Amino acid sequence: MRSTLLSRRDLDFLLYEWLHVEELTKRERYADHSRETFDAVLDLSEQLATKYFAPHNKLNDAHEPTFDGERVTIVPEVGVALDAFAKAGLPAVAMDYEFGGGQLPVTVAQASYAWFQAANPGTAGYSFLTVANANLLLAHASPALGARFVRPMLEGRFFGTMCLSEPQAGSSLADIVTRAEPREDGTYRLFGTKMWISGGDHELGENIVHLVLAKIPGGPAGTKGISLFVVPRFLVGEDGALGERNDVALAGLNHKMGFRGTVNTVLNFGEGKWTPAGAPGAIGYLVGEPHRGLSYMFHMMNEARIGVGLVATALGYTGYLESLDYARTRAQGRAKLPADPTAAQRPIVEHADVKRMLLAQKAYTEGALGLVLYCARLVDEQRTADTDEERQARTLLLDILTPIAKSWPSQWCLEANNLAIQVLGGYGYTREYNVEQHYRDNRLNPIHEGTHGIQGLDLLGRKVTQQGGASLLALGGRVQATVAAAQAVGGEAAELAAQLDSAWQRLVEVTAGLFASGDFEAALANSSVYLEAFGHIVLAWIWLEQLLATGAHTGDFYDGKRHAARFFYRFELPKTGPALDLLARLDTTTLEMRDAWF
Repeated sequence: MRSTLLSRRDLDFLLYEWLHVEELTKRERYADHSRETFDAVLDLSEQLATKYFAPHNKLNDAHEPTFDGERVTIVPEVGVALDAFAKAGLPAVAMDYEFGGGQLPVTVAQASYAWFQAANPGTAGYSFLTVANANLLLAHASPALGARFVRPMLEGRFFGTMCLSEPQAGSSLADIVTRAEPREDGTYRLFGTKMWISGGDHELGENIVHLVLAKIPGGPAGTKGISLFVVPRFLVGEDGALGERNDVALAGLNHKMGFRGTVNTVLNFGEGKWTPAGAPGAIGYLVGEPHRGLSYMFHMMNEARIGVGLVATALGYTGYLESLDYARTRAQGRAKLPADPTAAQRPIVEHADVKRMLLAQKAYTEGALGLVLYCARLVDEQRTADTDEERQARTLLLDILTPIAKSWPSQWCLEANNLAIQVLGGYGYTREYNVEQHYRDNRLNPIHEGTHGIQGLDLLGRKVTQQGGASLLALGGRVQATVAAAQAVGGEAAELAAQLDSAWQRLVEVTAGLFASGDFEAALANSSVYLEAFGHIVLAWIWLEQLLATGAHTGDFYDGKRHAARFFYRFELPKTGPALDLLARLDTTTLEMRDAWF
């Protein structure tokens, strides 16, 4: 029976027929692998996600973690699933061999992880935060610090978090007040409160490794004074043995509308509940150099942003498949107008408006999956580049695509979930079906790892202008290469290429005009509109790429791909025109609004 988590056929198409991940095995890092090993990981991922993660997704949602003042209680199925995930070696599937990893391409790892996010994002969140934590430590911590904490995390014995926000600061990290006081032994003592910490306290493993942003007294003001620290729940000796409890106390739980299975916490550091080594303060270890913590944390945040795009995509995708399955089996209405009451009812998948909603979901979710996997392919090329120039070229592309990869799936795969509910009609918003939970879970993703507005400011205020517009130019080169390839094919591909080329040129023209005005505040006032228009044009490019990859192949799968591309160009890409017109006018409606007028 076909899975309603993800489409393996679509994954195979994206990985092998479009992105050609087998070619990565020609690179030294991935030389031990082949399509057989890639397929084995994907097969295993589908099996584990189906057997251990999906069955308790609704249980996890209905019975979220509780705190009795001493310890957090989580349904036991979560621990069983995470244990199976760890024993299969999946946390380390893309890590270096020297850390016990499988050294698979990131593209394949992301495809693997999508199964778990589709099956149960609440449970999957614990492991994926841990993997991102370990990646940061490998990139920026000293070898000794990394050795102490990374391997246990990859083995599934330790879990990891990221501790950025504070109750008074939120996304404004310049305003954090958690302080880290240096000690003569080279450690630091941390004091402060962190908010919205996913996976912040539980009994799923032996330890929790917190990555904490804090300020060292006397350092520069604002973000330039932020440093990064490893603060474990239990201290760990150089020999790896667990020591006494660190002064990290759970102050309470946050209760979200979705992702209920991932415990979300308020943590107090150094409140005095425990006093390791007989002194107040939570013991922390500096990562890298002082006052460079935010740049280090962006390593994890950027990985997490693409990860948010992946989970948003997975949730949209599974909702699409479930609503498609429902539409094929739900009989309602008749074919002829006026309807013949004696005729047999037909499945609602045959109704035009249901087709519209399903086709939109297909266009959003399959397009988003293509975008996220494309970004993963860039990471693989970045890691294995032969020259600094090649590595920098991939970095420029990743820089400008990251806010799109985070925000576009978070917005439009959420809309796919909205449409999935609509396809099911009255059943759609009942708890007996999964689609209402998918919507609630996915609604968090426009906020996770930087809100929609923050991503818009990042894209327009930094990414398109960095290095004299080098990232925008690099992406434009990729778009123009696709346009040229489609024009060479001719026919419908060339027609779509002309539309894409026109939209891209208009985007570049409007972007230049925004900054030529000299009014930076007005230029950024509608950055969220810019993000949406930019994202839609990028997805049009992704869809033209997928259409070209279908080649001359025949059959329902390929015809479905072509029709989804056709839909995107007819229904979605035209939406960018009015948005770009508004941006070109430097519209100040939002800026002119006053508090008293609301």
